[in-house]
Amino acid sequence: MPAMTCLQQSFSISIGALYICSVDSTVSTLTKNPNLAFNLPIRVYYEDTDAGGIVYYANYLKFCERARTEWLRTLNVHQQSLLQVNVGFVVKRVEMDNVFPAKLDDLLTVTTSINKLKRASIVFDQVIKNQHEQIIAEVVAQVVCVTLDTLKPCAFPQQISGAFKRVS
Repeated sequence: MPAMTCLQQSFSISIGALYICSVDSTVSTLTKNPNLAFNLPIRVYYEDTDAGGIVYYANYLKFCERARTEWLRTLNVHQQSLLQVNVGFVVKRVEMDNVFPAKLDDLLTVTTSINKLKRASIVFDQVIKNQHEQIIAEVVAQVVCVTLDTLKPCAFPQQISGAFKRVS
């Protein structure tokens, strides 16, 4: 299937096949992904680095959060609408292995895939690579669905759990 383009904030998913949008600063490319993983390109800006031009380690977690959020959008899951019904996602646990430093102006790709899906939680495997395919960091994040007023775990809403099951 030939690649299609879509606007930066417009993501699409079709039934039976997962399509991903690789986002750059203006236009994104929509391609079929047979591995059911989501890829988000991120350029390293000056604000992401320390005085030596190396990405500050905590920013890798921010990059991973952005990738998970954009992945949700491809599934037509918008966190703002969840908040309106008193449901939210919280990171319960995160593990990060920093393998190689990223530097100013590097083009990184954050690849996100589901490791484990439960009734009220999901474990993501995320890998950050640079433009030379070197692994920069590996992250495992457990995200839990909670009721916002109690912050107690609750089952994913049916629409969301169905979307997760289709891509896991």
